[in-house]
Amino acid sequence: MVPVPAPKQRVVLGSLLLTPGRVVPAGELVDRLWGETPPDGARATLRNYVMRLRRALGDTGADLIVTRPEGYLAAVDENQVDLHQFQRSMRRAREFADSGDLDQAGALIETSLGLWRGDPLLDLPSDKLHAEVVPVLVERRLAALELRFDLDLRRGLHQELVGELGELVIAHPLRERFWAQRMLALYRSGRQAEALEEYRALSQVLAEELGIDPSEPVRQLHQQILAGDPKLTLPDKYSATPQHGAPPVPRQLPAAPTWFAGREEELTQLTAAMDDETGMAVIALVGAGGIGKTCLALHWAHRNLHRFPDGQLFVDLRGFSPDGQPMCSATAVRGFLDALGVAAARVPTDPHAGEALLRSLLATRRMLLVLDNAADTAQLVPLLPGGSSCTVLVTSRDQLIGLAAGHNARRLPVEVLTGSEGRTLLASRLGRERVSAEPAAVAQLLLHCAGLPLALTIVAGRAQEHADCPLATVAEELRDATNRLGVLDEGDPAASVRAVLSWSVADLTTDQLTVLSLLALAPGADISLSAAAALTGLPPAQARRCLRTLERVSLLRQQVYGRYRMHDLIRLYAAEQPLQPQQRDEALLRLVEHYTHTAFAADRVLNPHRDPITAVAPADSNDLVDRHTAMTWFEQEHQHLLAAQQLAARQGWHELVWQLAWATDTFHQQRGLRHEELATWLAGATSAQHLGDTAAESTACRFLGSAHARLGSHAEAVTHLGRALALAVQAGDPRLQAHAHHSLAIAEEICGDDHLAREHAVRALEMFQQHGPAVYQARSLSEVGWLSARLGEYDRARSACEDALELFQRHNHRAGQADTQDSLGFIAHSTGRYDDAVHHYEQALGLCRALGFTYGEAQTLERLGHTHTALGNHERARTAWRQAVELYQAQQRSRQVDIVQRELDQLEAVTAVPEPRG
Repeated sequence: MVPVPAPKQRVVLGSLLLTPGRVVPAGELVDRLWGETPPDGARATLRNYVMRLRRALGDTGADLIVTRPEGYLAAVDENQVDLHQFQRSMRRAREFADSGDLDQAGALIETSLGLWRGDPLLDLPSDKLHAEVVPVLVERRLAALELRFDLDLRRGLHQELVGELGELVIAHPLRERFWAQRMLALYRSGRQAEALEEYRALSQVLAEELGIDPSEPVRQLHQQILAGDPKLTLPDKYSATPQHGAPPVPRQLPAAPTWFAGREEELTQLTAAMDDETGMAVIALVGAGGIGKTCLALHWAHRNLHRFPDGQLFVDLRGFSPDGQPMCSATAVRGFLDALGVAAARVPTDPHAGEALLRSLLATRRMLLVLDNAADTAQLVPLLPGGSSCTVLVTSRDQLIGLAAGHNARRLPVEVLTGSEGRTLLASRLGRERVSAEPAAVAQLLLHCAGLPLALTIVAGRAQEHADCPLATVAEELRDATNRLGVLDEGDPAASVRAVLSWSVADLTTDQLTVLSLLALAPGADISLSAAAALTGLPPAQARRCLRTLERVSLLRQQVYGRYRMHDLIRLYAAEQPLQPQQRDEALLRLVEHYTHTAFAADRVLNPHRDPITAVAPADSNDLVDRHTAMTWFEQEHQHLLAAQQLAARQGWHELVWQLAWATDTFHQQRGLRHEELATWLAGATSAQHLGDTAAESTACRFLGSAHARLGSHAEAVTHLGRALALAVQAGDPRLQAHAHHSLAIAEEICGDDHLAREHAVRALEMFQQHGPAVYQARSLSEVGWLSARLGEYDRARSACEDALELFQRHNHRAGQADTQDSLGFIAHSTGRYDDAVHHYEQALGLCRALGFTYGEAQTLERLGHTHTALGNHERARTAWRQAVELYQAQQRSRQVDIVQRELDQLEAVTAVPEPRG
């Protein structure tokens, strides 16, 4: 995967792509990067940016970004740059418009506007570029929109444009052409009074903002509207009224949604799905109730009316409605026949004959059929045209798998709005000023509505009705999750999240509804099949069938295959469904036990040489067969394991709390998750103390102390480790005592007291030699060797590490081998044997990567970089340090990132590319 260039590098790339094939002087790039006061050495820094940009672009980077004596150029074809595609397409559109081919011109404009994705140059942090280029680009887009509206008005699409132009005059109140187009669209729609009101509104805006009157063309249009000038009427060939007995052109679409935001990706996919089809396009928008499927369908339909000159049919099939009775397909067919001008006497009484007549009438027409709120595939099939000229747009909470399989339908899942889309929706209703004035409250509204358009619309409507009410007050009403659905209820079923969701569960069986309610209790954002089976107490096959049913009606979704996720508001609704307290507690206990048992089994795969704790019941899964599957399971379930431990602590299931801490410890250490390690052992130590089990409490205190040590909290580490040792002595367990000494050695090493650390390591070694298995002897030997190396006693260090490595290899303890090879590399480097050091470090890296031990890998890479530098291998040192930085960043180890980055910066300064002449 090609890395995303850094911000400054993107400025360079964006500057070059604005004029591909033209050399951009280095001075101009410096000006765009830093403005009038560039830093010292700006040109040298620019060269480094170019060098890194080429590297980020991969193997072709050097060919794409070319150095010239006077600067740099982007050696790419204009056809590869969306800006130039846009400009070329618009030139052709104007040519077609001038020649009178309005359909071809309109199609080219749609293609051009489809290249836009939000604000131009949004991710380029350059004030200079934004000041010089963005206004020009915005103007080109607005000009394209104006041309599109002119063409649509000439084609008789005035009714469809009224809503969209209304949004644009709000967004661009000083752009008179949008106002004029809206006035004409209203007038041609028979709304002369509203057209005149628009002129008065424009006059007021211009007077208040600029102190001027509308321009002469707008004033002339105003007079024509006043006089009812026949010149404003469309020619007959573009009129929507049937001429000379022609068949009617139905325009059944409801009005375009007044408030609409975002969905650019979905709109693009809709258009692409239609364009890709050589025959009839059937496109299904599927998703949860209140997700905005109908609004999306209508918005797209109104934007694409020019594609359907023979009209549009619309029907609400009432698949998920308050009365729970979906519309009969025959009723929908009859409605379509009426709209197509079929006299009542000619409508067949046989449903199949009616369907055949509908297919005949649609066979050659270019029409759009919007089949809204479908119950299932069976309801839709009788309404599908038989020819290839129509487009069918379906919305449903059902996933319509049969429609995709049997009728080649494209399924487009409709997801929640992103944060920026939700904020835009609120701003469109409440005004940008009000939304900008309370950013914290808006963030809370977005959080509590969880991207559900229906919820955001309800909240916006309430805030709009009470303009004097702070948004913070509205957000506070939503804070309490137990009452959130009540707040999102306006008393109208169509404006109540709870009511809309109730229609989705109306056809569920009692058992399915119980499963939905139990899933709402599960901690974590999603759940696996095995965890869901444990939670519900069902066999996996039966649980899978139930989950599929819930997914089919969009109450669950698999954003990642095999993991089932529930929307936050659906979860609240499901949690309201009745459950007995005992039923609830038993389900949660089964789930926590499942996580504990499986984590124990996965940990045994990752660390088979570890001393086991008190027997834990076996996992109910045989899938954890190797390190990869065990590590993958931990990565997928990590947040759920943390949440399960917190749940167990609240419930007072203390044995499960400390066992979960133990079972996740290897994963935390190998991934370098220090804060998570500390949090789990804080809970684990507390629960172990509740149990009154001395050995368990000693173990928990030892791991808690080690976690504090790794975070640099030395006093807390020594306190807990000292208690662990005292409890081990009290329990009379020499192996626990040895473990405590080993952990104290590591804690003292981190603190910097290598002499005291080695004393503990030697004591641990002596006790393990008497009471412990060979791998623990090897571990202590390795620690003695490492500490001896830190103390400068390299012969003793090498001997101890070599003995440890031999033991680790004999018992196939790869984690111990990795740690010891790293120590041997350090010893070799410290004694000037750099080639040997590289060999040991590479052995350690191979083992760490095979084990998924990312923290150890980062440490070894950091040390390997120093060895390569000592050998003069600067490029290898650079590669090692960059990889180390990435790993440390992923582990949020900012101090180590800063240390290694300084080494990289110094290396870059030494090996900087010479400045181009000119």
